[in-house]
Amino acid sequence: MNTLRMYVLLIRASIRSRMQYKFNFWLSTLLAAVVNATDFLLISIILWKFDNIQEWSLYDIGYLYSTILLSKALYRSFANDVHHLEKYLVSGDLDGLLIRPVPVLLALMSQNFRPMFGECIQGGIILTLCLSHMMSIGQVTWLAVPLTLLILVIGAALLFAIGLGTATFGFWITRISDLQNLTEDAARTAVQYPMDLYPLWLRTVLLTLIPVGMANYIPALYVLRGEFGWWLLPGVMLFTVVFLGLMLRFWKLGLTRYQSTGS
Repeated sequence: MNTLRMYVLLIRASIRSRMQYKFNFWLSTLLAAVVNATDFLLISIILWKFDNIQEWSLYDIGYLYSTILLSKALYRSFANDVHHLEKYLVSGDLDGLLIRPVPVLLALMSQNFRPMFGECIQGGIILTLCLSHMMSIGQVTWLAVPLTLLILVIGAALLFAIGLGTATFGFWITRISDLQNLTEDAARTAVQYPMDLYPLWLRTVLLTLIPVGMANYIPALYVLRGEFGWWLLPGVMLFTVVFLGLMLRFWKLGLTRYQSTGS
């Protein structure tokens, strides 16, 4: 509880610092919403020409798109600088976090708290429209709403674990932006679409080595299609807990290899 309270206090301090530049904050929020809305609009225009792709409708794909977008927004809101660890390693600013009387990861997560309102609003609108349509045609029931909220939390935790594991490689290679383009950006973009579209080797990578498919695609098979059974979501939760635990241990190992810049 003391750790959680300290994290909340650090977040509040970060928000006060960020709100010193209100215009920049709200402008970046608006631009993020516009960019993501344009992205999904282009997908919709393409999919509108087809009734479905591999038996996935536009609304099904909208569900995949919005859940991974909202999960990413949750992860990046509460742990944004985990994704930006490289700048701490290059500049040596991580030294300042090491001498704080709080765990290094907690201190890093509380830096530059950035609520991603643009992505949350846009993802929420798409998700609401898709679920409303699917409930109106009887594809899903009201139970899909609480299950989807659970999926968003699971997805955020899984994306955080992937981001943390990727960032940890920085203790050995320092420059990790190209690796993040692969494990975070490209992988997350891939699961905005049904994984049925991809060859077996790529599906295997996205479910094991970079298990971002567990964040939205696998849970969606149960929520939208009733595949596998009730045990699927608990199984995904267990996988997420184990994977996050492994990445936290990997992070601790990486910290032991950290070498300051000496500047």
